[in-house]
This record gives sequence, structure tokens and C-alpha cells, in this order.
Amino acid sequence: MRGRGVLVVFALVLAATAIAEESRGPRIRVEPESFDFGKVLPGRTLRKEFRLRNLGDDALVIERISRSCGCTAAATEATALPPGESTPLRITVETRDASGTVEHEVLVRSNDPETPTLEIRLRATVVAETR
Repeated sequence: MRGRGVLVVFALVLAATAIAEESRGPRIRVEPESFDFGKVLPGRTLRKEFRLRNLGDDALVIERISRSCGCTAAATEATALPPGESTPLRITVETRDASGTVEHEVLVRSNDPETPTLEIRLRATVVAETR
């Protein structure tokens, strides 16, 4: 029975080591992961602040932020985040003369080996003003 107990302890140590290995390096997360502005009017500028976080144990480098449409802009205060740190990501969407449901994406490219490109989805329903 003693040998079996040693095997169980050994298996637990291996599992803990695998989990520790898995969490090494930078790990990007965003809060919230997506956002729906709901019903909005045309010709408006919509704003939402997200929070980029580094949940890893190495510095996270934000290499590039791109967007799916020229009506969307995104900016962050920091491009390098030490472990445990965060930075705001401010996104604006111009509704211009759109109508109906519009969806846009902001892509954040980083040195996170598990999630090299983080996708943030934005949605709004543009409705005409009623009089």
C-alpha cells in the first residue's frame, strides 16, 4: 500500500508541475470580452473602455492593435505590461449613416504564445430617430 501512496504523491507533483509550466509566459485577457451597445442612433460616436490584463508570469508586449472598420478606433496607454498589471483599452465606434445591426472587431496582437491575437467583438443596433 505504501508504494501506491508514493505513486499518488508523484502523480500530484507531476500534475502541479504541468500546470505551473502551462501558466508560464505572458497571458493576455480582456474585460469584458465583448460589448453590445444596444440600440443607438446614426451619426453618433460610441465609447467603451475595456481592460487588458497580463495574467502570466512574464512581460506582455502589445505588438499591434487593428480593427475591422475605419469607423472604429482603439488606443491603449501601455504597450508593455509586467505580470499582474493591466491597462485601459479605449474603443470608439462611429455609427455614421449605418442602419440595423453592425458588428466590428478589434484585434490585439501580443507576445502571448497561447493567444497571439485576441479578438474583441463590438455590436450595436442602429435605429432611425423617431419623431
